[in-house]
Amino acid sequence: MGGLRDPRTARLIVFRVGVVLLAAVLIGRLWQLQMVAGEKYRLLADQNRLREVDLPAPRGVVYDRNGEILARNQPSFTVEVVPGDLPEDEEGEPEGSGDALVLDRLLAILARPVGEGSTAPLALDIGGSPTPAPTAAPAGGGKPAPTPDPRSVIKERDPWVMPRPEIEKKIADGRLGGAYRPITVARYIDEETAFLIAEDAVNLPGVQLVLEPIRDYPSGALTSHIIGYMGHIPEEQLADYQERGYRANDQVGLTALELGMENELRGTPSQETIEVDVNGRKVRVVGESKPAVPGYNLVLSIDLELQRAATEALQAAFDRSEGFTKANQGAVIALDPRSGKVLALVSLPSYDNNLFAKGITDEAYKALLDDPLLPMYDQAIAGMYPPGSIFKTIVAAGGLQEGVINANTRLGDGFDGANDGIIWVPNDFVPWDMSLAQPFYSWTHKYGYGHGLHNVRHALAVSDDIFFYELGGGYRDSFNGLGSKRLGQYASAFGLGEPTGIELLGESAGLVPTSKWKRIWYAESWLTGDTYNMSIGQGYVLATPIQMANATAAVANRGTLYKPQLVDYLTDENGDVVKPFEPKLLRKVPVDPRHLDMVREGMYGAINFPDGTATRVRVPGVVIAGKTGTAEFARDWNKDGKPDRDDKDNLPTHAWFTSFAPYVDPEIVVTVFVANGGEGSGVAAPIANEVLNAYFAAKNPPEQTGPADVPTATPEQPGIAPTPAGGAP
Repeated sequence: MGGLRDPRTARLIVFRVGVVLLAAVLIGRLWQLQMVAGEKYRLLADQNRLREVDLPAPRGVVYDRNGEILARNQPSFTVEVVPGDLPEDEEGEPEGSGDALVLDRLLAILARPVGEGSTAPLALDIGGSPTPAPTAAPAGGGKPAPTPDPRSVIKERDPWVMPRPEIEKKIADGRLGGAYRPITVARYIDEETAFLIAEDAVNLPGVQLVLEPIRDYPSGALTSHIIGYMGHIPEEQLADYQERGYRANDQVGLTALELGMENELRGTPSQETIEVDVNGRKVRVVGESKPAVPGYNLVLSIDLELQRAATEALQAAFDRSEGFTKANQGAVIALDPRSGKVLALVSLPSYDNNLFAKGITDEAYKALLDDPLLPMYDQAIAGMYPPGSIFKTIVAAGGLQEGVINANTRLGDGFDGANDGIIWVPNDFVPWDMSLAQPFYSWTHKYGYGHGLHNVRHALAVSDDIFFYELGGGYRDSFNGLGSKRLGQYASAFGLGEPTGIELLGESAGLVPTSKWKRIWYAESWLTGDTYNMSIGQGYVLATPIQMANATAAVANRGTLYKPQLVDYLTDENGDVVKPFEPKLLRKVPVDPRHLDMVREGMYGAINFPDGTATRVRVPGVVIAGKTGTAEFARDWNKDGKPDRDDKDNLPTHAWFTSFAPYVDPEIVVTVFVANGGEGSGVAAPIANEVLNAYFAAKNPPEQTGPADVPTATPEQPGIAPTPAGGAP
């Protein structure tokens, strides 16, 4: 008993009990941490140590038919901050002081002018794809791309850095949820700045440098309407893209082939698990990672040198124009009529799609959208215009097929006893009163003469308007023409009134008018004058340059309408072909090849007959066939409510020319459109001549001769000119 009363013994007992209780608490806590909540804390530890990182797939490269690069990937540096890896605040320091030290240092580097830091190079490795094996190596060199229109030369975006208050807010928000989700604070920084950040990594915990590829377009404005550009996913489409496996910050194709071939170009991204150190920097890869699969490469049928030649020829025509016929919009299209392959597709004015690689500024984008010349608008596939006289090839084919005319039928001036380039059409409601008759003019009327009577070959060669007025709409009781219904049917058969289906979105359908359409839109009946206008490609009929090129191709190849295609084939990252080109037949045109041969002969005559409308179109050793077109349009209605006219009271006109060559076995179709260009023979035809010369000069072809079975002129067939020496009919 006395021992217990000893204070020292009591204290010892209390101490031992305390030790036992403390041990019990520690053991219990250890049990709770390891056995009860062990999985939870192991997971938290792994989250601090292990990260899932995305592995983007390299986007496919785009080449022309000769292996010239049109779109590729180039390195771009992005700076990210991981809130969970930023240093903690020192004891006694205000909240956020740890973040502030890192941000001070980082933003000071980002703000440093280029040239003030180290210039040691960074090792870059963003993957890439080899030049497709089946194509020949580029010849190298070449002329530089033509200088784009001054309106489209806009400064590209500078490196982007998020404002500091916004960075701090995102860091604070990140700590509340998703502390290890990276926050992008700077994009598109230069290599020198990126090296400084990498060099100072020990003082920048939580900061990581990411190498991301951005798009580069070496041909720029020369092919921007074909290739297009990329950008961030539009907000209204984000849900759809996320369902397809995209992330919110991914970039996608927004126009042209970048959009139309998005699935093929994108590739398959992947992920890998990495272990990081206390500063959030990668230590090693954990487990096996599945590499990202690069997107397919596109090899186009486009010939970049032919594209350049067509662009320069069209721009030179703009530069030569002035005054009432000042031209600054147009298109040039070259097709292979044997397959539908597109060899050149030019729309001017153009724009530099490299402006969009780093995200175009609001000011620059607004300047492009507000430009009255619409540089981002693809005139080749979306511009709808009256086709003028190049539409006569379709009217001629329909008239021959329907038996309305034959090879010897002669129409034109003379039914009314005069050869003055005017035909008078009676009023549909009072046909007996000729004082109310409506005059319709041939293009020769302003020169004081008419064409007289011709057969269909010669009428095409000289572009006799009155012949086609009568062929399409008839003439009084003397001749029954095709009529508006059959005119529309043949226009549709040749591909007008519907998109061609080329791989570019935004293609217009054009317009093949009908009597029903006019009643709906104008609440008016269809008149004979409407048929007359339609018969020469005027009035309500509208077509795109690509439609008229495709219709010409169907004439050239004697009746096959192909879908125009830009993509020749696809290759994988090893250059192996994974999807070859296959011609896609739209339809066989319902016209006998014999009748199309007559149309072809008329197009031959336009260039090779002495009185043809395009006799200056010449390529050494090559026989060419073509058709000119000049389409009136109303412009700038003045204060009197009348359209603008020149000093001779002429309406402004669009210039057209369409052609194919060689005549015997055509391998190229060239169609030119120049808005407000004037006459097709004087403006559009010389452009096509330059394109054809560039094409055949590159091929260096043998001398071409014409077919032996085309008849020469006889007294019974005065519409056929004598066969020139060494030529076709």
